[in-house]
Amino acid sequence: MTRRAVITGLGIVSPIGIGTEAFWRAALAGRSGIGRPTLFDASKLPPECQIVGEVSNFDPRDWMPAPAA
Repeated sequence: MTRRAVITGLGIVSPIGIGTEAFWRAALAGRSGIGRPTLFDASKLPPECQIVGEVSNFDPRDWMPAPAA
């Protein structure tokens, strides 16, 4: 029996970089993407939920056609 794998996408969307090159540069530089949220108010959440890995400046339309985004 032959086993197959299907790769439907290749790339990175992370708090330290969008795209493989940006992510790798930030990882090599030791950059952390963990911190307090800036895109929403977490003040009413438990303390353990107030530290996040937030992806900012990401628009899926920059990476795929608008109907799929």
